[in-house]
This record gives sequence, C-alpha cells and structure tokens, in this order.
Amino acid sequence: MNNVYFVGTAGSGKSTMVGAFKKWLDDREIDSCVVNLDPGAEKISYVPDIDIREWISLDQVMAEYGLGPNGAQIVAADLMAVNIKKVSEALNGYDTDYVLIDTPGQLELFAFRESSSIVIDALGKARSIIAYLSDPTLYKSANGFVSAMTLASLVQFRLDMPIINLLSKCDVFTEKETDRIIDWYHNPDTLYGDLLDEDKDPESVIGMELFRALENTGVFGEMRAVSATKGIGLDEIYGAVQLEFHGGDDAGPDE
Repeated sequence: MNNVYFVGTAGSGKSTMVGAFKKWLDDREIDSCVVNLDPGAEKISYVPDIDIREWISLDQVMAEYGLGPNGAQIVAADLMAVNIKKVSEALNGYDTDYVLIDTPGQLELFAFRESSSIVIDALGKARSIIAYLSDPTLYKSANGFVSAMTLASLVQFRLDMPIINLLSKCDVFTEKETDRIIDWYHNPDTLYGDLLDEDKDPESVIGMELFRALENTGVFGEMRAVSATKGIGLDEIYGAVQLEFHGGDDAGPDE
C-alpha cells in the first residue's frame, strides 16, 4: 500500500481535500482507505476507515492531565505514537492501493515533534509521500510566497519524504492570480523580480535571503493548483502520486 500524507497549516483544507480526493478515487474505482490521525478533529468531511480517536480522546487527555485544549493537543500528539501499533495493525487488515492519511490540524504537532517519526516508520515510510497544502492567504505577495515555501521545505526536510506542493483553495483566486503564483514556482526569476519590486517592504531583505536558500536547495519546480470544493486539480494529485509510486502507470491489481 502507498501512503499519501496530507499535511499543511491549520485552515489549509487538509480534511476537505482528503474527503474530495477519496470520492474522486471511488468514482474511478481506485481502491483506497482513509486514516484520520488528528485526535482533536471535531468534524471531518469523510468517514475514516481507521480513526485515531478510537484510542485517544482529547477530552480524556484534558481531564487526566489537567490541561487546556492546546496542551492536550500536544500530549495527544505524543500519545499517538504510543498507540500507533494499534493503527498499524488495523491498517494491515486492508488490501488497497492507497492510504490517504489526514494529519493534525496544527502543522507543528505532526511535522516538528519526534513522535511523528515513530508514526511514519510504523505505517511504512518507504512507500510514502507528502501532499503539502499551502494556505492561499499566505500567497498574496512574493514575500508571503517565499515564507510559505520555506515552511514547506522545512516540513519535507523534517519528514524526509517526497513532496507534492499544492496551492490549496485556488478557487479563491482569479485565474490571473493563480497563474502568477504557479509561475513563481515554475520560474524563480519571475519571483526574484517581484521580490525586488517589493523592496520598499523591510521584509524583502529577509525574503531575498530565503529565496536564495530555496533556489540553492533546488526546491523550485512544479506546483499544482487544487480546490476540494470545485474538484480542481484532483486528477493532477493522482498523476503526481502515480508518477512517484509507479512511474506514471496506473496501479495494477497486484500493486
């Protein structure tokens, strides 16, 4: 089975995208199952096949440890690693092509805690990829874009897996705005020029340094505009996943 981790900042649309992509796969008779790894999720737009909330209750964590919601989220993230064997055993009962994994709403609880490495290893790191959703509100300026992509690069570095960069909720942009953002990722020279145009902003000095760091590490390449509510780009997510796992060929019955 191939794992697709949907990762992103709070409000980037991870859960909605998981639900939309699951339906897209179902409509095309492509086998998949969904794992919810967010113990603090209250409402999700899909029915998870495996749900960490069966083993970890945020309310119980708050009561047992005398914590508020934020502190309980941190403890729950670490408890997820303690209970990941149960999730792995449940997952072993499935025979499917793809496992769609919804991660905690707070990015730092998954990407920047040691427990995440335990979780990823237990579920099979070798056949895993990150679908990174960027919040469109961060992309209003070239500086914001550089900041957002720096965060995405740090997540990839931390989790040490291949990554698909997705411009989430692209329907909130005009076509011209979307094309401009995609062009920033495809053509770093365009982004560099727009950063220079923003040089009246003190952040531009830092933005230029971050840009150079991103360029030197070779992160620029391809970004896909997607929208769960409009069904935009779901085929491109599938194509990128297929390219990573199967060289672009569709998963066969024995895969």
